[in-house]
Amino acid sequence: MSAAQTRPLRAGDLVEVRPAPEILATLDGDGTVDRVPFMPEMLQHVGSRFRVAQRAEKICDLVGPGGSRRMRDTVFLENLRCDGASHGGCQAECRFYWKESWLRLVDEHDAAAAGEQATPIHPELAAAAEATTRLPGWNGTDEQFRCQATEAFRATEPLSGRDPRQYAREVRSGNVPLHRVLRVLARGLWWSVGRRTGLRPLLPVKVPRATRSESETLDLRPGEWVEVRSGEEIAPTLDDRSSNRGLLFTPEMLASSGRRARVHKRVERIISERDGHMLHLKNDCIMLEGIVCTGERTPGMWFCHRDSYPFWREAWLKRVEPPFPAA
Repeated sequence: MSAAQTRPLRAGDLVEVRPAPEILATLDGDGTVDRVPFMPEMLQHVGSRFRVAQRAEKICDLVGPGGSRRMRDTVFLENLRCDGASHGGCQAECRFYWKESWLRLVDEHDAAAAGEQATPIHPELAAAAEATTRLPGWNGTDEQFRCQATEAFRATEPLSGRDPRQYAREVRSGNVPLHRVLRVLARGLWWSVGRRTGLRPLLPVKVPRATRSESETLDLRPGEWVEVRSGEEIAPTLDDRSSNRGLLFTPEMLASSGRRARVHKRVERIISERDGHMLHLKNDCIMLEGIVCTGERTPGMWFCHRDSYPFWREAWLKRVEPPFPAA
């Protein structure tokens, strides 16, 4: 297939990250396309081929009033996340936003062709990408960064939760099968009715309003196996805002109760999406392998495909034996 894009990319498409000079030609004076920066952490993928995981038709709003925001001409690629190497070692591991202008559709019959070998870093593109990592006006003393996550609000537009076209786009793009859309919307409608009538609170655990139990210290390490505690066990660790020492426990996380997973890592520093400042986390914060936010249990944010890792307190987990003996 020619380099010219003939149609919007869909989930499952095979694509190749365009050569550095072509990407550089798409960037404006701020190193962005539609306010989405091309980041230094993406340079290593130039010239390589990947599958489109989903189109980024909409994302959750974590900066403004909440709900969802419309994103255009952007996709997520399978298994590609930011390692934070050029952003102060941020450990959030956000998925990259890939503008379609940075990718070319590859003919499936040409899947073994060139483009799978490492490509030398292009100095001009590297310089342009590095220039996007600090916010304008940075004084060189505090840690304040700019990345795709901090710019996502400005790179998108408000999306009404009542607009049915957003769900049609999810199906048409191959992001989500129709039966899953209908199931999630039906469940959301039931929850909405339940909350308004008082029959079903948003977070279906009894949250205490006075004191909470002491947080358990497990000193978990990467590779250890844990099980997410039940809602009844977690409730006494939460305050009246459903948080523990400032870390929110969400309905998305409650859905993982009883699930077992390995500890991915301990999180100590992340960039605030609101203002770009580096946040140094003083209390235990755990990331689990394979457990990500799907947006299917958060009103107004259905089908956000950012697949962000939830952060867990050790008090919400319990150590378990691995499901198979060590080799």
